Amino acid sequence: MYDYDLLVVGSANADLVIGVERRPGAGETVLGSDLALHPGGKGANQAVAAARLGARTALLARVGDDTHGRLLLDSQRAAGVDTTGVLCGGAPTGVAVITVDPSGDNSIVVSPGANARLSPADVADAGDRLRAARVVSVQLEIPLETVAEVVRTLAPGTRFVLNPSPPVELPAGILAACDPLILNEHEVRVVLGRTPEAPGAREGDGPEEWARALLALGPRSVVITLGERGALVADAGGTERVASVRVRAVDTTGAGDAFTAALAWRLSAGEGLADAARYAARVGAAAVTKEGAQASFPTAAEVAALTGAAGGEAVER
Repeated sequence: MYDYDLLVVGSANADLVIGVERRPGAGETVLGSDLALHPGGKGANQAVAAARLGARTALLARVGDDTHGRLLLDSQRAAGVDTTGVLCGGAPTGVAVITVDPSGDNSIVVSPGANARLSPADVADAGDRLRAARVVSVQLEIPLETVAEVVRTLAPGTRFVLNPSPPVELPAGILAACDPLILNEHEVRVVLGRTPEAPGAREGDGPEEWARALLALGPRSVVITLGERGALVADAGGTERVASVRVRAVDTTGAGDAFTAALAWRLSAGEGLADAARYAARVGAAAVTKEGAQASFPTAAEVAALTGAAGGEAVER
C-alpha cells in the first residue's frame, strides 16, 4: 500500500515577478510593474499542482529559516501537501527573479540558496518516504548528485519522472530510470548535446526525430512539450501527438510544472502515457489563463470545465 500518489523531490523558491513591456537585451534597462512575491520553485510548484488536482502528495525539499521559507511552507500546507519531508536551514531560501511580457512569456533567473544544500544524505534519510510513493518526480534545480541518489533509493515498482530543467547532459544511470523524461524544445537540444551533428539536433529535424534520439540515450519513455502545438509522447511502442487546448495565455510561469505534476499523478493512477499527457495538456492550458505560478494551478473541477468548454476534447490552436 502506497502512502502517496506522488512524491516530489526538488526546489522551493520565492518568485519575485515583474511585468515588462519587453524583456531587456544585453546591457539594457527597462521599467517594469510593481514587484509581486509568490511561492514557487519547480519542486514546490509540482507538489501544489498535484495536490490541487486531488493527488496524495508529499514534498522533499530544503528552505531557509526565513520569511520566504515560511511563505513556501504555508502555501504547501494550504494545498494539502505533506511537508514533513521539507528540511529547514543551511542557507537562505532560494529566489527566482521572473520577468513576464504582455504575451505571457517569461524569463527567469534563479538563486538556488537552500535548494543547493538538498544533499544525497537528505535523500537517503528520506528513503522510507521515497519507497512509500507510487511515482517520484524530480527536476534539476537541486544538485545532480542528489537526483542520482533518488534513483538509487527508488523501490522496485516506483515510477521515476524527470524534468531536466535547467537542462544539462544527463548521466546514463539517471536517463535509464526515466519513465518518462519530460522536456521542452530547448531542453531537448541541451540533453542531446546541442551540436549540429548530434542526433535529433539537426536544423531540419522535428519532435519525432528528437524523441527517437532521446530514447536511444536510455529513458523508458519521453514526453516533449511543444507549447501551443501540444506535446509528443514516445516509448518503445512508437510516438503519438497530443493536442493543446485553445486558451488566452496571461502568464506561462509554472505551466510546465503543472503539466508535469498532472502527468505524474495520472500515471500513478494507472493511466497510459498518452492519456496522461492529454490530461496534463488541459491542466497546463488552465494554468496559463491566470497570473503567477501556484496561484494559477487549477482544481480537477476547473480542468473538467475547461475540457467541457473545448467540446470535450483538447483542441489544436
